[in-house]
Amino acid sequence: MVPEELRYTPDHEWVLTSAEGTGEAGTTVRVGITDYAQAQLGDIVHVELPRVGDSVVPGESFGEVESTKSVSDVFAPVAGEVVARNDALESSPELVNSDPYGEGWMIEIKLADASAMDSLISAEDYRARIEEDGRRGP
Repeated sequence: MVPEELRYTPDHEWVLTSAEGTGEAGTTVRVGITDYAQAQLGDIVHVELPRVGDSVVPGESFGEVESTKSVSDVFAPVAGEVVARNDALESSPELVNSDPYGEGWMIEIKLADASAMDSLISAEDYRARIEEDGRRGP
């Protein structure tokens, strides 16, 4: 499942630009990992997120997802300040597995530069990327 309304990174993060409750339209985005990523990880048992007020830099790790298979970094898709985090993941990390695009969201970022969204890929391009990954195998 690759929702059309989202933008994506090659590292399997998604970005929603207009979520209800994410602050002023166009300046705050919601971030999580994709359905493909959570499926590759397996059962998620712990999620480590940054604090509200922390700065994030594109391509740098802002947290970790621990599954029964491995521990993986989660990378910031854009630069900005963390303005919200999904504290529900502390007690229910499995929400990332069951609802990666909804209740399993991770953080909200106030964008340092709205034009950074232009560097993210479309749903169509992301689908092509994961199909290519599937052909290459593990």
